[in-house]
Amino acid sequence: MIQNASKSPDPLTELILTTFRFNGALLAAGDALVGDLGLTSARWQVMGALALEGRPLSVAQAARRMGLTRQAVQRTTNDLVADGLVTFADNPDHKRARHVVLTAKGQRAYAAADTRQRQWVGELGDGLEPAEIARASALMQRLLERLQGNQETNHDSKGG
Repeated sequence: MIQNASKSPDPLTELILTTFRFNGALLAAGDALVGDLGLTSARWQVMGALALEGRPLSVAQAARRMGLTRQAVQRTTNDLVADGLVTFADNPDHKRARHVVLTAKGQRAYAAADTRQRQWVGELGDGLEPAEIARASALMQRLLERLQGNQETNHDSKGG
């Protein structure tokens, strides 16, 4: 007999499915929030990794911080370079892995996006208890750490 497709068999699977839907909704909301700034959620995310780090990053370093593949971040970075939002700079620690740096235009676009995001988050979280949000965040962080630990263990066991 087929299970009801709207409900998963256990709470963790339901959380995972909700997280997938939540991620899609976040990306769509992000695209709508910053689209007129010439950004997408992906572009904004790469720019955020650079802005929040407070120092230049290579594409690979930015990808690791975001939990994305280097190739995906490279494609997005190339688009950002083409639009004058970021540029490449020499990396004194590595000749081929150049740093990605926000341009003045990129800094302005990121600042405008950040201002909008702060207001949007305030509206989205209106009426939610900070302790409830903190518990949800802590749970997601623990699950993320487990997933990353499993990936490292699986990678190590395959000889890589």
